[in-house]
Amino acid sequence: MEVKETLKGVPGLLRPFKKFLEDENLSENSQIVFYGCPGTCLPFIELIAFAIRSLPVKCIFVPFLEEEKAAALTIIDGMGAQINPGKVKPDPKVVVIMGGLSMPNIPVTAEDTLNTISKYDAKVVGICFMEMLEKEGWTEKINFDMIIDAAIDPVKVYR
Repeated sequence: MEVKETLKGVPGLLRPFKKFLEDENLSENSQIVFYGCPGTCLPFIELIAFAIRSLPVKCIFVPFLEEEKAAALTIIDGMGAQINPGKVKPDPKVVVIMGGLSMPNIPVTAEDTLNTISKYDAKVVGICFMEMLEKEGWTEKINFDMIIDAAIDPVKVYR
């Protein structure tokens, strides 16, 4: 894959993803299924879901690859996107692999992920920070249609 754009800040993470979905002309209620780590990936998924709230899609979160634990995200007026307890069956038109899955010590491999998502006829997007999907070799094993890679560097702490 080659770099198509270099953007900055939170909008640089959110706008290309929304544009990708708009360009896909997804039908109403198409599922965008996010696979990621509970706790660490979920806040980013909630942010992304809020950013695409105007699209007629449904956002689903799958912790790790545990599809039996999948839950929908709901837009709450004046609050943002929140996980909605209750199970839902994933049927993605777009699969989003969060880079947290590729972090060392996470009980998921690229092969496990590919095995899970290969049963779907879906576009595959990677969203990560600090080139984690590439550093951990996932880009060599999974055929991504798009990757959004952001940097959190430097992190400054003032006291």
